[in-house]
Amino acid sequence: MNLPSPPRLTWVALALAALLSPALAANEKRCGWIVNPTPGNWWLTDPKGDWELGAQGGYQAYGMDNLPDFTTKEWVKTNGDYGYGCACLTVQTDPSAMRVKKVINAVQKPLKQCQADAKLKKPQD
Repeated sequence: MNLPSPPRLTWVALALAALLSPALAANEKRCGWIVNPTPGNWWLTDPKGDWELGAQGGYQAYGMDNLPDFTTKEWVKTNGDYGYGCACLTVQTDPSAMRVKKVINAVQKPLKQCQADAKLKKPQD
């Protein structure tokens, strides 16, 4: 019994889906220290390590404008208005590079939340 072959368009659609599926990153919620020691330099330290958000004059994760103004409350100043705070971010990451590719949402949390997490290394003052 011979079955009819699928239309050519079906094969193209399947090939495209296979190529694009790794690019469809899942959103992750990561909580920890949000660190901004100097202009343009940002990272998130969670129990898995330091995730790069941005480097002055270089890489900046897409969606950095979704970060709230962390300096208004619960912010430890270490260099003028620069410093660190506690936050939960919804992000897409590149785990092999320990880099945040996209910031979807960010919510500042009380400092005590990060201070109470023994798995987090405290940022330097």
